[in-house]
Amino acid sequence: MRPVKNGGVFERVAPVVDFPAAEARVRVFWRERDIFAKSLALRSSGPRFVFYEGPPTANGLPHNGHALTRVMKDVIPRYKAMRGFDVPRRAGWDTHGLPVEIEVEKELRISGKDAIEAFGVEPFVRRCLDSVFRYTAEWQSFTEKLGFWLDMGDAYVTYHQSYVESVWWALSQLFERGLLYRGHKVVWWWAQGGTVLSAAEVGEGYRAVDDPSIYVRFPLADEPDTSLLVWTTTPWTLPSNSFAAVNADIDYVVVRDGEQRLVVAAALRAALAEKVGRELPVERTLRGAELVGQRYAPPFDWFRASRPARSEPQVSRSEPKASEAHEDEPSEDHKGGRPHEGFWRVLAADFVELDAGTGIVHIAPAFGESDFDLLRREQQRDPALPLLCAVRPDGTFDPEIAEPAYAGRWVKEADRDLARALRERGLVWHSVQIRHEYP
Repeated sequence: MRPVKNGGVFERVAPVVDFPAAEARVRVFWRERDIFAKSLALRSSGPRFVFYEGPPTANGLPHNGHALTRVMKDVIPRYKAMRGFDVPRRAGWDTHGLPVEIEVEKELRISGKDAIEAFGVEPFVRRCLDSVFRYTAEWQSFTEKLGFWLDMGDAYVTYHQSYVESVWWALSQLFERGLLYRGHKVVWWWAQGGTVLSAAEVGEGYRAVDDPSIYVRFPLADEPDTSLLVWTTTPWTLPSNSFAAVNADIDYVVVRDGEQRLVVAAALRAALAEKVGRELPVERTLRGAELVGQRYAPPFDWFRASRPARSEPQVSRSEPKASEAHEDEPSEDHKGGRPHEGFWRVLAADFVELDAGTGIVHIAPAFGESDFDLLRREQQRDPALPLLCAVRPDGTFDPEIAEPAYAGRWVKEADRDLARALRERGLVWHSVQIRHEYP
């Protein structure tokens, strides 16, 4: 029952509540009486708590995922307001990035950086600007229905000159304080589009693909008849191999397989024997720490030849489609065919696990975050150690580094030929095709 005026005490409440209608009445009440603005005015003298919304892109319709994140973003400002803080909540519109470009590409029926350049960058940008506010009304309605209090009337827009200049100003402040530096960072990279992807964008694009699953021998330099056995589903990364990683705290075994000796994790020996359908008798057992420092022959010798490796600071990218580093000056250590002595040796790494593979991990720092962190660790010991990357930003093998048979080729198309080349040299121990989820 609800209290009423004019003589009555209570107004009867309907036994069945129409919640959508009740919510609509609340929204109308808030809107007509400007409750959000009044709540801000009540706390205007309190300590300031600044909130800028991470803005959505208004050229696409909101979905359930946006509902979750907007509710979460509403909780903290409300909590701070209840604690007496002055919490202005300024909305924003994200008018940059892939969501805008991809939507326009679909409209124009084109795809990729080359197609955009053929269409014309300036007219393409104009089409993007025309599309960025396409669903503003839907976003405003969606936000109001969630009860997410935002100042939509004074929203910032990322393509406005004032916003762009504010970003440059912030960067200049960091620069003047000596806080900016040029270095490497492994990120998701879309080779066809020529741009970085966010983890969220990559996460939305996983699909089942067939890839080669190969077990490759890395012969030890001091014991050529004994090899480290590594597993990979990305043969195209093997030319950029820099290290092999083991877990220093687990047991490894040297097993006999015909005329070969293989080093694998003791816990995985039985599974590997079952995979190939033959016994792998143990000759000796050793700890991972005993393997650390041993040298091996790399699967491909592209960086041992007279071709250069990249050493100057650059941005490297980890690969949903393909990944590589920017073009930079070659390393002095690689000019004239002198390989850097710090490469192609065994390192200890805590991320080496026993859930799959062989317990020995192929490390290509240009294509994986953990791999790159391992290189950074080694660069603390030897700052001259460069980044080996045989792939260009467009996802093709660099002709300045790759063997002629692979120069300029799309990396995934070269997988089969790379595996065949390893097989002809007797380095492939086992190979199959697997289907797995891949971005």
